Amino acid sequence: MLAPMHTHGIRPNLTQFLHQLLQVLLVGLTIGMMRTVVPALAETEFGVPKGSFLLLTAFVVAFGVVKGSMNFVAGRVSERLGRKRVLLAGWAVALPIPAMVWYAPSWDWVVAATVLLGINQGLTWSMTQTAKLDITRPDERGLTLGLNEFAGYVGVALGGLATAWLATTLGAREGLLLFGMGVIVTALLLTHVWVQDTLPWTRLEIRAHANGATSASDASPRYPRNVSANPRTWEVFALMSWRDRRLFAISQAGLVEKFVDALVWVFYPVYLVQQGASLTQMGWIIGVYGIVWGGSQLFTGRLSDRVGRQRPNVWGMWLCGAGVLAMVFGQGAAWWSASAALSGLGMALLYPNLSAAVADIAPPHWRGSAIGIYRFWRDLGYGVGALGLGLTAHFSGQVEAAFWFVALSMFGSGAVLWWLGEETHPRLNPDLSFAPQQVP
Repeated sequence: MLAPMHTHGIRPNLTQFLHQLLQVLLVGLTIGMMRTVVPALAETEFGVPKGSFLLLTAFVVAFGVVKGSMNFVAGRVSERLGRKRVLLAGWAVALPIPAMVWYAPSWDWVVAATVLLGINQGLTWSMTQTAKLDITRPDERGLTLGLNEFAGYVGVALGGLATAWLATTLGAREGLLLFGMGVIVTALLLTHVWVQDTLPWTRLEIRAHANGATSASDASPRYPRNVSANPRTWEVFALMSWRDRRLFAISQAGLVEKFVDALVWVFYPVYLVQQGASLTQMGWIIGVYGIVWGGSQLFTGRLSDRVGRQRPNVWGMWLCGAGVLAMVFGQGAAWWSASAALSGLGMALLYPNLSAAVADIAPPHWRGSAIGIYRFWRDLGYGVGALGLGLTAHFSGQVEAAFWFVALSMFGSGAVLWWLGEETHPRLNPDLSFAPQQVP
């Protein structure tokens, strides 16, 4: 029987669960400060020549490659060192970012600061997600991830709105410095004082799983077949990337859905300013995307605990692509806000539930690695997507071409997920031949 202090579930671990939600809110605020003001003022503040689409996307390419790599590292390292140490390291890396952007004499400094941001996000967001999965029950995964992404992307939206307002009142550089340092120092102190390491919960789950003492809700997941008892990093990477068709389908969908976020980060501000939106209007329109995305996840994660992961994931991909395409078919703040809201709703359907699908079919002793590798592919999508939309805009000479590129990619990836994926929720698609996997 599990010790009372290590009982799984949101309710018995509510205090620590709330601390982790606050952490992911702060993670969202940190990235939000770089998503609205920086690309909108790239030309006037940081010397990016007008129409230099590839140069403009360079900082998001760097962010995606670095964050994806750090997700991969964070998941594996945290299984040895613990979640809290990795979280602390992520916040420590972020400390120079606001000062670098404040001082930045050129765009190169912004790119360098974004590399540090990628390290920070890869370490911190991975750990807040993994830690909450450590302490909650399998039948709460959709709700857990929905709440996690709700807090994070509300933070992203609020960070963008706050820095847009501060840039208008104090100046772009001073506003980012003040906001960024306040958020990062607060996060470091809260992590050090109040966050607990959740690895003990995972170790107890592993022992219970090995002894066949899992609950009925966790008795029949469709785990991958023909896997080593303690798979090495490369074996898990191969399973996530191509060997298991379900995990491949989830990973490619994760990669492509980040094309949308790259577009929102880089070209939504540029497009909206070109169309005559003010800096504050632009901040609100992009904020609608983040708020709908974040707020809807309060419901979409829980929805997948009831109806399954596959349908919300596929429909989320297609709705998100439709919202992106709608943006260029109308004019005015109301139309742009509605288009952004549709993309946000699509993201809310797919975002927590792709991760939940991975957690459903990854055994507890390598679940952290599986989530880290999924997040590697997902956040590599920032880099791949930013490069793709930058090249599309460069060769076409029009920002609108990037919207078409992203929308078509989402439609195609959703079709692949529908074709190769399957329902992963153990209650809705159980493995009737399940036997507990022994772990040394």
